[in-house]
Amino acid sequence: MTIRLLLADDQPLVLSGLRMVIGTAPDLEIVGEAGNGAQAVQLSRDLRPDVVVMDIRMPGMDGIEATRVITEDSGDVHVIMLTTFDDDQNVYGSLRAGASGFLVKDTALDDLLTAIRVVAEGNALIAPHVTRRLIEEFASRPEPTRSPVHREQLLAGTTEREREVLTLIGRGLSNGEISTTLFIGMATAKTHVARLMSKLGARDRIQLVIIAYEAGLVSVSR
Repeated sequence: MTIRLLLADDQPLVLSGLRMVIGTAPDLEIVGEAGNGAQAVQLSRDLRPDVVVMDIRMPGMDGIEATRVITEDSGDVHVIMLTTFDDDQNVYGSLRAGASGFLVKDTALDDLLTAIRVVAEGNALIAPHVTRRLIEEFASRPEPTRSPVHREQLLAGTTEREREVLTLIGRGLSNGEISTTLFIGMATAKTHVARLMSKLGARDRIQLVIIAYEAGLVSVSR
């Protein structure tokens, strides 16, 4: 199956480089190119690509806001943020907006192609150092005031076991580590994760991490 791509970057040289790299992959097809966030939103609506490769810093509407609009428009369009800047604010803002991937522009070309394929399948792919930094970013933030009612609203419909799994996801554990910690099989751990995504409306594992922190299941002291 061919993966349809939309590229969004305000630098023609970057677009040219991406075009050359992606052109070597027979399963990838570029269906559109945008020079700013507003164009990316419109082309995403018109073309319905599988994946948008999105720069963060663009004139007018930036990549983070464009990602928020695109992912709210359609859950079938996945976004990879590709930027020269990997500071915590950009990471958090991108993932909170609904991005499924976050890579810096010096990522190896083969890794970029792999990321596109992984995200197109509905999975999340974040540069290895970014997931840990995301968790550290949450841990460093002042604890918001969470009422029991707010927490129950966030976690509505989840079982006690699923909340245990969500807590471990929030701490950065893999499915294998969750399986070992809770003394359950790998298949059972995967099932719990899949059910959490469905019940909580999470696009991917990264959004489950965000929900775990916002619900107060994980904090700097736990």
